[in-house]
Amino acid sequence: MHNTEEIWRLVDAKQDGFIELSDRVWGMPELCYGEFRSCAEHTAKLEQEGFRVTKNVAGIPTAVMGEAGEGGPVIAILGEYDALPGLSQEAGVAEPKPLPGNGFGHGCGHNLLGSASMLAAAAVKDYLAANGITGRVRYYGCPAEEGGAAKGFMARAGVFSDVDIAITWHPSAFSGVYEPMSLANTRIDFAFTGRASHAAAAPHLGRSALDAVELMNVGVNYMREHMPSDARVHYALLDAGGIAPNVVQANAKVRYLIRARNLPELNRLIERVKKIAEGAALMTETKVNMQVISAVSNLLGNTPLEKAMHDNLQRLGPPPFDEADRAFARKIQATLSEEDIESSFRRAGMPMKDVPLCDEIVPLDAKSAPMMGSTDVGDVSWVVPTVQARGATYAIGTPGHSWQLTAQGKLPAAHRGLVHVAKVMAGTAVDALHDEVLVARAKADHQARTAKTPYVCPLPADVEPPIQMSA
Repeated sequence: MHNTEEIWRLVDAKQDGFIELSDRVWGMPELCYGEFRSCAEHTAKLEQEGFRVTKNVAGIPTAVMGEAGEGGPVIAILGEYDALPGLSQEAGVAEPKPLPGNGFGHGCGHNLLGSASMLAAAAVKDYLAANGITGRVRYYGCPAEEGGAAKGFMARAGVFSDVDIAITWHPSAFSGVYEPMSLANTRIDFAFTGRASHAAAAPHLGRSALDAVELMNVGVNYMREHMPSDARVHYALLDAGGIAPNVVQANAKVRYLIRARNLPELNRLIERVKKIAEGAALMTETKVNMQVISAVSNLLGNTPLEKAMHDNLQRLGPPPFDEADRAFARKIQATLSEEDIESSFRRAGMPMKDVPLCDEIVPLDAKSAPMMGSTDVGDVSWVVPTVQARGATYAIGTPGHSWQLTAQGKLPAAHRGLVHVAKVMAGTAVDALHDEVLVARAKADHQARTAKTPYVCPLPADVEPPIQMSA
């Protein structure tokens, strides 16, 4: 049996540089496929640490991979660094206070996500070298998790095809193994084309694309009663056809995000939404063009890896938050509703307690409320045995994609959570490197789950990464 303390010491020894990396990325928030500065920071850190670096992974300019070690099993640790629009916020302030600039902000903690994952990979790299162990560790810097499905494009390109095990995490209010439940989804743009005309003098000659979008939205709203209860449909108007009400709108575009429990359910729902779009075009005598922008699969679990990760969490215990951390977390909780806080406990499957920060490890069998979000980690999990941690980095009750989350992204509590979850991931990776049986069991579990329904990438073959998405 190897000494877990050794890998944890390696994480501690390297933590300062990765905390600084996280803070730098927090300070340069960039959107989906536009993470050029953030990717450059990650690339420079990989080079500084002595990884063999591959840029432009899968033809994506903001995707990078670093590898260390020789032969043996390949352990991938996945990171992210994209931000979100409209969530700019001054750090360490418990009231809404946007920073000057474009309004972007790290309201999902991906600045922490990438840095902790690379810290874990760097510690494993040093562990391999120090102990003369055969095996390889890779850090994958993955852009565009927020709506861009980059890992799906990367999986389709085969960049994970020789990986034995993939490990990742996500910032959370709690520490534990991330329950492998998420929704498959796709984003489709519906562009309607009609005919412009003078809305007063010759309205009968016009065919309104905006009418078609509105009728489509009504049709989808009527469909909601008749779809699976765990499916979700959302939309955003990309082009309303102009600002002149006296011109019949010749062009209008709406983006639909369609989610379902698994890919077969998703595909059935997509076909229904497409029929509604065609019906709206028929009613308005317009034409509709449908363009898939991105798509991701649902998450696939892996019981052996989840148990191994949980063992590491139990050995390590919860993050070492202090009284100052808890005091600021209370200030954040004062900006939240009781419902926010109750919902946070319920999602983790934990009983309600009067604590502002995580103080225990979520049990592996906790009965959590199912996650109804989506992640492009889902596609990786269909290609390779995959496990995710949730790492406590913010106050219990903090909503995802909120200014409160951005405000906490550079605090000492976030840094402690970053280092803590890096130890969990590094420990799990070292377990796999030392234990051939664990790797074999993980692969057998994966094969059993995919035997009946092999992976089919939900991205159409002719759809390329929407690299200009954030432009």
